Amino acid sequence: MIDPFGRTIKYLRVSVTDRCDFRCEYCMSENMTFLPKSEVLSLEELDRLCTAFINKGVDKLRITGGEPLVRRDIMSLLRNLSRHLKTGALQELTLTTNGSQLTRFADELVDIGVKRINVSLDTLDADQFARITRWGRLDQVLDGIEAAKKAGLQVKINTVAMRGVNDNEANDLVEWCAEHGHDLTFIETMPLGEIDGDRAEVYLPLSILRAQLSQHYTLVDSDYATGGPARYVTVKETGQRIGFITPLTHNFCESCNRVRITCTGMLYMCLGQDDSADLRKALRADEDNTTLNAAIDEAIGRKPEGHDFVINRRQNAPAVSRHMSVTGG
Repeated sequence: MIDPFGRTIKYLRVSVTDRCDFRCEYCMSENMTFLPKSEVLSLEELDRLCTAFINKGVDKLRITGGEPLVRRDIMSLLRNLSRHLKTGALQELTLTTNGSQLTRFADELVDIGVKRINVSLDTLDADQFARITRWGRLDQVLDGIEAAKKAGLQVKINTVAMRGVNDNEANDLVEWCAEHGHDLTFIETMPLGEIDGDRAEVYLPLSILRAQLSQHYTLVDSDYATGGPARYVTVKETGQRIGFITPLTHNFCESCNRVRITCTGMLYMCLGQDDSADLRKALRADEDNTTLNAAIDEAIGRKPEGHDFVINRRQNAPAVSRHMSVTGG
């Protein structure tokens, strides 16, 4: 699959649910109205949809949410999808999680063939963690990360950097990740969906955060890449990698090889645009995927060149109305 700008699409992110057991303040409102289950694709439909993309050249598949591990019987979907790892059609099957369910599922994930995961962790302070996530417990997540490590999973920590919230913890997070053997990626807050607060109050350009880290560490630019949007440096003092995802201060769209599918079957060719394609309708139109394949090809043919994220005090409304939990991280 090649888009209008010559980029080969090989990376698919699939949200299996918009539901989550946390209510992170930068991601969603505390009193969310989630999709009725009748609108959500079945696990069999998700498998068929993912397989159609794999047959078209996708070789990296990331399962997201919401929180993917709260979806009932999610492990059966992952186990079925792992057949593509065995054939070699799929190079990587992975997921992004808040870590709350990892003590239950880490061993099974390894057995299925998952080798690495991303875990969202914005603070190492228990009280701050409770404020940010509203419903989460830090000890539960740390136990989950430890369980994942013991099971043999490579864990990368994702941290949304927020001015006046956790920017004073950047060094602590770097040291903690180095001590426990985790890579770390900092992410700028993204203007997706209505939330209870004002993103402009906490928006922190990662250029500022990197400058702060450079006062304590020697950061060496790296050509390491995972297929995602992060740009990496190596910390000379610790040997670990730190990534920076900068959708606002540095648009990373020129190398975008990704598309996203929601749990209702909507295909978004760009995280920061509203243009989409209804693959659920196409999926259910016939059993031989003729309509589905045509719908995918048509959608990839209109993938935009990039997004137009903006956060400022004059534009308080989100750039995109849907929440991150709907599209998937």
